[in-house]
Amino acid sequence: MKQRIRVTAICRKGDEVLLLKRAGGRLEGGSPNYELPQGKIIFGEQPEEAMTRVIYENIGIQTMSIQLSDVVTFTNLEGASELGNLYIIYEIKITDEGVKITNERYSAYKWVKLSDVGLVPLEEATGMLLQIIATKVGAPATRIMQVGEGEQVLPASDFATIYTDGGSRGNPGPSGLGYYIIGPDGKEIKRGGEFLGFSTSRVAEYYGLKEGLEQALELGLKKVHFKSDSLMMVNQMNGVYKVKNHDLIQVHADVLKLLEGLEAYSFAHVPRSQNVEADMEVNKVIDANTRRGTY
Repeated sequence: MKQRIRVTAICRKGDEVLLLKRAGGRLEGGSPNYELPQGKIIFGEQPEEAMTRVIYENIGIQTMSIQLSDVVTFTNLEGASELGNLYIIYEIKITDEGVKITNERYSAYKWVKLSDVGLVPLEEATGMLLQIIATKVGAPATRIMQVGEGEQVLPASDFATIYTDGGSRGNPGPSGLGYYIIGPDGKEIKRGGEFLGFSTSRVAEYYGLKEGLEQALELGLKKVHFKSDSLMMVNQMNGVYKVKNHDLIQVHADVLKLLEGLEAYSFAHVPRSQNVEADMEVNKVIDANTRRGTY
């Protein structure tokens, strides 16, 4: 597995973070994506030195306040293989007056509230990092993305939460789905899984979401936060990415139809470490079926 190591800046102005718009490349949905200021570590540099250099090269600021915030690792697909990512994140305090684009790879910048990042077309790794940061910060209200119907902000206190997951051993290979449902009071309502046979992980993720939705409707839940460790699926459900894979088109349409039975809902990405219960259900059903010699 290849690994990518980057230093990344969370440049803050109040409750907003700075995003840079790509001038070209890394296109998704036909338009350039936004990303956090980031870059490689040159041989011989310390990470903090690299971060200071990247900020100066990209937005022309001699950093005065820089503090290590977090180190985040995750895995995503790059073509047909997996790519390991390690991002060293720094908190940087700057003012808007000094910001200017000084690197031809970017064409513009914008300040965005953490609660509004789902409305901006993001580069995949930036989407992942901002979701993790937003989860740690914790917002008092949740932005509800109703596909095709705009948005509204609703309090989180009366929402159930459904964690969904899907996995495939071999990708494609023996696959399963899992879900874990907790009520507004934080207590478990239901959990379960289902063996899907021979499939891919991305299809299994969508069937996990569909099953979670069907369970919500059977239980009479009307307001639901859906959480998944599949960044691709979450971005597609939030309208950031289009669904282009033929094997997902029908199940995606089924999910949209089921969502009509809810009053309000949201989709959020969480790291795999926060989706343990649903992941356990996936592995349980795959183990049970592969041990029987079905595959």
